[in-house]
Amino acid sequence: MIITLPNGDQREYADGTAGAEIAASISEGLARVAVGILVDGKAYDLSSPLTHNASVRILTFDDEEGKEIFWHSTAHLMAEALESLYPGVKFGIGPPIEQGFYYDVDLPDGVTLSIDALPAIEEKMRELAKANSTYQRIPMEWKAAVEYFTAKGDEYKLELLEGLKDSEITFYTQGQFTDLCRGTHVPSTGMIKFPKLLSVAGAYWRGDVSRKMLTRIYGISFPKKAQLDEYIRLREEAEKRDHRKIGRDLELFMITPTIGGGLPVWLPKGAVVRRRLEEFIKEELLRRGYVEVITPHIGNLNLYRTSGHYPYYADSQFNPITVEDEEYLLKPMNCPHHHQIYSSKPRSYRDLPLRLAEFGTVYRYEQSGELNGLSRVRGFTQDDAHIYCTQEQLHAELTNAIELTQLVFKTFGMEVKTRLSVRDPHDTTKYAGDPAMWDQAERDIKEVADAMGLDYFIGEGEAAFYGPKFDFIVRDAIGRKWQLGTVQVDYVMPERFGLEYNGADNAKHRPVIIHRAPFGSMERFISILIEHYAGNFPFWLAPVQVSILPIADAHHSFASDLAAELTSMGLRVHADFRNEKISRKIAESEQQKVPFSLVIGAKEIEQDSVALRKHGEGDKGLITVSNLKDLFVTLNVPGAE
Repeated sequence: MIITLPNGDQREYADGTAGAEIAASISEGLARVAVGILVDGKAYDLSSPLTHNASVRILTFDDEEGKEIFWHSTAHLMAEALESLYPGVKFGIGPPIEQGFYYDVDLPDGVTLSIDALPAIEEKMRELAKANSTYQRIPMEWKAAVEYFTAKGDEYKLELLEGLKDSEITFYTQGQFTDLCRGTHVPSTGMIKFPKLLSVAGAYWRGDVSRKMLTRIYGISFPKKAQLDEYIRLREEAEKRDHRKIGRDLELFMITPTIGGGLPVWLPKGAVVRRRLEEFIKEELLRRGYVEVITPHIGNLNLYRTSGHYPYYADSQFNPITVEDEEYLLKPMNCPHHHQIYSSKPRSYRDLPLRLAEFGTVYRYEQSGELNGLSRVRGFTQDDAHIYCTQEQLHAELTNAIELTQLVFKTFGMEVKTRLSVRDPHDTTKYAGDPAMWDQAERDIKEVADAMGLDYFIGEGEAAFYGPKFDFIVRDAIGRKWQLGTVQVDYVMPERFGLEYNGADNAKHRPVIIHRAPFGSMERFISILIEHYAGNFPFWLAPVQVSILPIADAHHSFASDLAAELTSMGLRVHADFRNEKISRKIAESEQQKVPFSLVIGAKEIEQDSVALRKHGEGDKGLITVSNLKDLFVTLNVPGAE
């Protein structure tokens, strides 16, 4: 068989050669650190024999797919440790996640786990890892699998098997532990040298609040101690940046059970940040030919039946409201409302593209245990827009929307990668519309990505139910990844809503819709922004930009006049006229992370200047009022340092 390597080299191997042998033939060093093999884009164990011509990539921990394999294997190692320490424990699911893994477990009667128990479990994991047990894949008949878990009395695996009657069933065994699992896994437990268990939480079985509450244990692992040490350092830094704490300390937002969980209230300083972001994007929208609309917070349930959002997303929506024999729904999405605006009058090809934009508030039902500050809420505002265009205009409009999204991330100093989110080829039942439309839409996004030279990867199964999309993955100041912003192609909704335009040929045609949201959820974006900057917002975005700090009463008049001048320039100024020591005023301005503090005494007044202090850097010396104003004008624009 002919094996094609990532660099384009082709090598010939005997049929049945295993991935581990291919890795060793490339490099002994590579073979030592290999965790799996990617064959035509699908991950396999290194022990799996290859039997046909294929493109392959040997995976290590440095690869995203390699990390998934490593962390999935660690979940099994933790399960083995739990089974050893707590005989009779039962296991739900234990997947890898973006940072590590978790396992949902049903502990024996009378046993509870707190975070204090995690070090002992870790120690057992390290002990088991040293045994260097092989992860063995065992194909299993469905009936035999049922018999195995029936004998163990494991109702969770039996329930999972009910959904796998027509699927290939495999078990994995390492040491004394056996589990139902599709894989893939590292060759042996000895590779998992540095596990770290992080937290314990409750989780309903299969996310259903009517089912039993299981114990969810989160963890992570690394092949090298330096990697674990760096992770712990970044985790500690992330805790310092927690947007919930900073939001409370800087008085940006509040969430109170009196109003309702997951329903944030923007306080004056937080409202400044949000409105400044809105102004920034609105200026760009005007330049790019968008028009703004405003739609209601509820809509007739039939509107969402037509779109497919109901019942497709019924589990994540609030229950319908009955009013005078009609049913209404708290708006889960803005797009059906915008489609009604489009169809409110006849459209011509001369009217297109039509770009409708809205900061529209939508509502989603989230379980209370999933709510998290601003990042997971029940009511949030999207910087939404829908572009209605002809097929000929589609590529240019997609390019424009992507450039706008990239501008947003560049402004905030975030590096970005792009995921082309397409259908799951193995489960097309999840998607609405004609497959031919999907084929066209997926060609469209790939052609635009290639033409723009985007750094992208393919995400199978990540598409929306009505079309493929560009999803933007950004990396923040401490290296964490977030999905922010999206641009989606939609051939389905024009069909569902009967949207039309008169073409140049005087015939009726369907427009193509682009769904576009650079920020996505304003709440979630600001939560990430708070943590990205650790509350140290750039000057143009800071809720209070300047603190004016007179040393004594005699300096109040000069300080008051300066505050008025700066305020008239559109700056956000706080003048501190309290009868406090200047050292305390400076300290409190620092605590509030105000970008600049202006200390004013007799010397400064005499020279028509101020003593300039920059947050985090301290005293920057005297600066004249005239030069100070010039500095602030330069800094008070989006993207300025």
